[in-house]
Parts: sequence; structure tokens; C-alpha cells
Amino acid sequence: QVQLIESGGGLVQAGASLRLSCAADTRTFTSYALAWFRQSPGVGRESVAAINWNGDRTHYADSVKGRFTISRNNDANAVYLQMNDLRPGDTAVYYCAAGWGSTATMEVGRYTSWGPGTQVTVSS
Repeated sequence: QVQLIESGGGLVQAGASLRLSCAADTRTFTSYALAWFRQSPGVGRESVAAINWNGDRTHYADSVKGRFTISRNNDANAVYLQMNDLRPGDTAVYYCAAGWGSTATMEVGRYTSWGPGTQVTVSS
């Protein structure tokens, strides 16, 4: 129900920062909770962060808490993931996702729209 596309990935050294962006093509952006997930070899899709419709509620995976920040700009139809102190374990394809509803959730099944992903590679 919403088209999403990520940008901002790249190759960085451990300790560096990246900011991922996700642009949404929808006329009802505030109807969606948003989230970031990641996929790496040998593991299923992992929940990273989620944000509710107005951005006043967020959730983070324990592995990124304190390092990553999710935010959204409803005027711009965009969601962001600021990633600080990147580690090799953060290497993955990162996806943004949208789920109908106002509440943030880390449950992958709640999200029905997905971007194609952007690669993040962190070297030691």
C-alpha cells in the first residue's frame, strides 16, 4: 500500500557513522508505523528499530540500543536510521518497512510494505 526505497548505505570502518533514509510514496504517511530491519548471511531478518505514527514512541533491538536512532519526518514522507559506532556485526542489507496502524512494533508480521534494501558493510 506504500512504496518505499532506502538510501544511504555504504562501506565504512568500525566506529564510523551512517544515516539511512527511506522515502515513502503515499498520501497517508501518518497512517503507518515504520521500522527498520536487516538481513545478513546465515540469519533471518532481524528487527532493528520501530517508530509510531508521530515519532513519540520508538523501540530498538538490544544490539543497537544507544547507537542507532530512528526518526521520521511526516512532512517529507521519510524515515531515517542514524547509525553511530558501527561494528562489523552491523553488516547487513537494511530494509525499511511500513505497517498500517499508529503503534510501533518490532514484529515483522505487522509490516506489509517493504523497500528493496540498502547494503551496509562495516570493516574492522
